[in-house]
Amino acid sequence: MIQIAIVEDEEIYVKQLTEYIRKYQTERGRSIKVTVFGDGEDITENYRGGFDIILMDIQMRFMDGMTTAEKIRQMDQKVIIMFITNMIQYAVRGYEVDAMDYVVKPVEYFSFSQKLDKAVGRMRSEVKEFLTIPIGEGVVKIDIADIYFIEGQRHNVIYYTSRGDYCSRITMKELEEKLAVHNFFRCAKGYLVNMNHVEGFVGSDCVIHNVHIPVSRTRKKEFMNLLLQNLNME
Repeated sequence: MIQIAIVEDEEIYVKQLTEYIRKYQTERGRSIKVTVFGDGEDITENYRGGFDIILMDIQMRFMDGMTTAEKIRQMDQKVIIMFITNMIQYAVRGYEVDAMDYVVKPVEYFSFSQKLDKAVGRMRSEVKEFLTIPIGEGVVKIDIADIYFIEGQRHNVIYYTSRGDYCSRITMKELEEKLAVHNFFRCAKGYLVNMNHVEGFVGSDCVIHNVHIPVSRTRKKEFMNLLLQNLNME
């Protein structure tokens, strides 16, 4: 099922976009769930991700679309954002928040359906799996493939990723069980590494992006077998 969020404060456009999506759903034979937010504040408050596409009005009463998109991008790098606007000068700034496209008001169905096709096509070409990490009073949604390694520190863990480091409260045992299917290996008591990012083995350490991570003696044999399998698959 495709999850689409509409962030729009004008009821006439909410109704029109909802009807267009229903029509698109019937024509394309797709299952789509629509969630409506009346303002940027509504979608960013307690944002939990889960949306594939966000249709965003730029002009809204409390939080404008550009600010809303910036806040969403801090938590969700992968959701597809499309601006719905009659102000082209603002829409072209979409590159700042990696917006895929914009739809001009008044919205015409044919143009809208073509842009939705493009968005769905991008979704299908970027099938990824995500991990939602609680941080502080919010959450961040990251692509599991972007995680380099995870370090355990007492009751917390630190995720080292291509987007930066994140600290969260969870046990290493829980993560080890959850990420085993994604080619993660517990190389030492306090470390869980993404084998897809391991570049080599030096002394008693594995190397990921120039960072040396210890491999315990009891797990070295299993680690080396996994490393060789990975190297043979590349």
